[in-house]
Amino acid sequence: MRQNRFIQILNLLHFADNNNINPSDKLWKLRPFIEKLPRVFRDNFVPVQQLAYDESMIAYFGRHSCKQFIRGKPIRFGYKVCCLNTFNGYLVVVEVYQDKSVHSYDKDFGKAAAPMVRMLNELGPKKDLPYHLYFDNLFTDVDLLVHLRENHYQGTGTIRMNRVPKDCSIISMKDIKSKERGFVSNDNILIARWQDNAPVTVASTIHGINPIVNVNRYSKREKKTVLVKRPYLISEYNKFMGGTDLMDENINCYRVSVRSKKWWWSIFSWCFDVCYQNAWHLYNMSHLQKMSQLEFKRNVAVFYLKTLGIQPQVGGRRSMRPQAAPAFEDLWYDRLDHFIIQNEGNKRRRCAGPNCTGSVRTGCQKCNVGLCIPCFMEYHTKK
Repeated sequence: MRQNRFIQILNLLHFADNNNINPSDKLWKLRPFIEKLPRVFRDNFVPVQQLAYDESMIAYFGRHSCKQFIRGKPIRFGYKVCCLNTFNGYLVVVEVYQDKSVHSYDKDFGKAAAPMVRMLNELGPKKDLPYHLYFDNLFTDVDLLVHLRENHYQGTGTIRMNRVPKDCSIISMKDIKSKERGFVSNDNILIARWQDNAPVTVASTIHGINPIVNVNRYSKREKKTVLVKRPYLISEYNKFMGGTDLMDENINCYRVSVRSKKWWWSIFSWCFDVCYQNAWHLYNMSHLQKMSQLEFKRNVAVFYLKTLGIQPQVGGRRSMRPQAAPAFEDLWYDRLDHFIIQNEGNKRRRCAGPNCTGSVRTGCQKCNVGLCIPCFMEYHTKK
């Protein structure tokens, strides 16, 4: 694609009709696009039991009513996005925060945790599976845990001190500070308080205190590393909570560098990066030989250049060399959706067979190469 062509597409790019503006939707310009992506993510989601719910930030420094400022975040200014991820970073459901909703879940669980309940209902046929959900103290509440258990889900998360029920017999924050590191207090294995560098309170409907494991901690008093007892629910929380943070790390490694002054561009480019990240996870799940994220993005770019790129018009005789092969050789041999079709406009194309020099009017629908009938099987069979 030439530079002028790219700039022309960027200037004319639209996702919604400007004549049908929805004044109640702050993201109406992107609404068809950001509604389609979660459906694609859910359709390709390979269910795992552990899911992490957290917030992510899309950097944006312009003016928009949805822009947020969150102190202490690596990205402090931008759009806040509610994400439901697997523990390895695959994004299942996403929702851009608008600070405006009239759903009944907002009154029951608050604006922070309500999107998670809605996301679970949007999983379609996969919503009835027994998921284990992990979240931090911004979302954890006893009413939320009860709701999850009633719907056959399990929840684990750190909980704030003012959200612990008053009739709970757990040791107070003031008293536990006087205990040594590794002390555990619990109430019916639902709420546990553990003394680490600071007191940590965790509520869970699935995990308990046992089995207790030992972890290494540095002791200032003894001037050496010592073993400290850690309850099981703390270990499971640390193991499965970081799915959204892992997604942010993957995206920020090789994110789209094209900039624009349009308010929706940062969300649009972030969605592209998420698509790359999810596709990379799916590729590694289905192949024994893993591929790095950078190598995967390069192969995707080369694939589109070879299959959809337009060669510059030059003088001279037309080349009779075979067409360039796709970047992913795995596409040749996956035996999925490879059909013989007639070339567009019934035009002749050079046969891509390894030992064929014919010019044919047929080709492969998926590989987008010209192929004659005798070469079709040989081309799609790995030697």
